[in-house]
Amino acid sequence: MSQLRKDPIVGRWTIVATERARRPAAFVDPQSTITDRKQCPYCQDTASKRIYESRGVKVINSPRPVLNESKPFESHAHGLYDVAHSYGSHEIVVETPEHVANMADLPQEKIKTVMQTYALRMQAHRKNPFIEYVLAYKNYGVAAGSQNIGHSRSQIMAVPVLPMRVKDKTSGAKKYFDCHERCLFCDIVSQELKYKERVVVENEHFVVITPFASRFPFETWILPKNHHCDFADGINGYENDLAAIMKDILLRLKRGLNDPAYNYMIQNSPVKNPLSFKDNYHWHIEVMPRLTRVAGFERGTGFYICPIPPEMTAAFLREVDIHA
Repeated sequence: MSQLRKDPIVGRWTIVATERARRPAAFVDPQSTITDRKQCPYCQDTASKRIYESRGVKVINSPRPVLNESKPFESHAHGLYDVAHSYGSHEIVVETPEHVANMADLPQEKIKTVMQTYALRMQAHRKNPFIEYVLAYKNYGVAAGSQNIGHSRSQIMAVPVLPMRVKDKTSGAKKYFDCHERCLFCDIVSQELKYKERVVVENEHFVVITPFASRFPFETWILPKNHHCDFADGINGYENDLAAIMKDILLRLKRGLNDPAYNYMIQNSPVKNPLSFKDNYHWHIEVMPRLTRVAGFERGTGFYICPIPPEMTAAFLREVDIHA
């Protein structure tokens, strides 16, 4: 029989296959061929477009932005609907001058610089009084929503409204804190480290787990062991360990699943009223290989169906040899 598992943060239920679960090898989904670097826009000189650059990592405005800061943000009513122009910021983080596709293949020091760049850009965006939330994320591979260019890059978007999923997470964390006077994420870290069955890898300051109510096969979370609600401030002093564990889990996914498409998102506290999230929220990174597709049941109900238990995927990833 399958199990119904409830996410302790947002209260969402997931159907997790147990007795008839698919085996890990059934999820291998290799990438398609990447393009020649001569056709790659990120291999070209973009000095005129650079917003920021450090040690070979550069930030440019998206060539196809979905948001812009052309005028101050304001919304107005259109009958019963609220309408606003697409205010905000949309940036591309070009992670290396080399034509390398997967962040897993970058040196640890380069990944560290990418994480530091995220932090600096987040700090810059939160000075804007119209911005409510800043998300740093990566789409790797066509199945993850990326163009098949083959140059390692990620994106940062700053938006003037609080996204619904962020509201769900912060309100769930606050409800738990109000009841228990403890951070929910800290309790998750403590329980997972105690029992180990969903721990993939850990180092001194971070742990990678497969969430108890995983939505997708091989979904993993990178959680800091030390409590902090804000990524930009929270990684200070821990950048080496974060880069090391990021490279580790991305290599495990690449080698264990034959280089699948994936997304990762840095789940951060909202920009405004930071003190209200100081004790109850805990930043983390969600990494999601794109091995299955959301279908009618998921879209119609909000349930997810995960065809393999997270305990099984954690055990599989633990056994992947990333040093071969």
